[in-house]
Amino acid sequence: MKRLPLAIIAIAVVGGIGWLVAQRITAVTPPGTLYGNVEIRQVDLSFNAEGIVVAMPKREGDRVRQGESIAELDPATYQSAYDLAIARRDAAKARLDVLLAGTRTEQIDQARANVAAAQASLANAEVTYERQQGLAARNASTKQLLDDARMALDAGRAKLDQMQAALTEAVNGPRPEDIAAGRAQLRAAEATVQLAATQLARTKLMAPANGMIMTRVIEPGTVVLPAANVYSMALDDEVWVRAFAPEPLLPRLVPGTEVAMTTDGSSKSYRGSIGYVSPAAEFTPKTVETPELRTQLVYRLRIRVEDPDAAIRQGMPVTIRLPNTP
Repeated sequence: MKRLPLAIIAIAVVGGIGWLVAQRITAVTPPGTLYGNVEIRQVDLSFNAEGIVVAMPKREGDRVRQGESIAELDPATYQSAYDLAIARRDAAKARLDVLLAGTRTEQIDQARANVAAAQASLANAEVTYERQQGLAARNASTKQLLDDARMALDAGRAKLDQMQAALTEAVNGPRPEDIAAGRAQLRAAEATVQLAATQLARTKLMAPANGMIMTRVIEPGTVVLPAANVYSMALDDEVWVRAFAPEPLLPRLVPGTEVAMTTDGSSKSYRGSIGYVSPAAEFTPKTVETPELRTQLVYRLRIRVEDPDAAIRQGMPVTIRLPNTP
């Protein structure tokens, strides 16, 4: 008689286990249904320059457009450096223009006149020296006067050589090496202008894409260094969903395939297309909560949401249904 209750209890336990197994089987995720999350696309924005922040018009929750100015540094120092670079470039260009233009006609005429004057001075020195030689031969002049005449003659010859060299240089114009050096100096000055312009442009922080300001880290008046975080911004120009799929579904996960998606908080269906499927398998991440996937090797895929709206937010869970899924 005592064995009868034990048998009844055993039958009840076996029946309960059978019922749980049946419930688990019937609760298996339908084939072709995947689970994922909207990707979190966030960037930290900072200046690539140092200075005092003078303007920060955006606050948390404000929307921004790509290329819109969202913060600005005091540009005075960078503007002065740019103006100085412009002046030095203009000076280098003017020097090169002078070299390329060659010697002016007036300079050549002046060089010829200098040669003629040196020739006349040399002729006078030769006559004076010859006269002193004759006087010295008759003891009518001193040796000092003869030496002075000889030195004047030598100086006249040297002066003529100098003036003739100057005339030749004026006629030939600048050397090719001088012109090449002038061009190099101009290129260096132009590169300095470009660098100064880039540094000046970096005093304005531009939004890299469409999105929303999440965090305003500092306030105007703060002195910042390059790479110091100023804003945190959520990018929403594109919305992507990241999911994981088991190997049997790979034939249905062709890039470009359209899928339907829903979020937990809304019954609205979103249209998406598969953009990428990983070529390598990996273990299911802990964030995937479907029981049948926790111990399997899966393949990561990304799905682009074609018609996103404000109701689909970064990080929220998404249910994905592949085509021809019941």
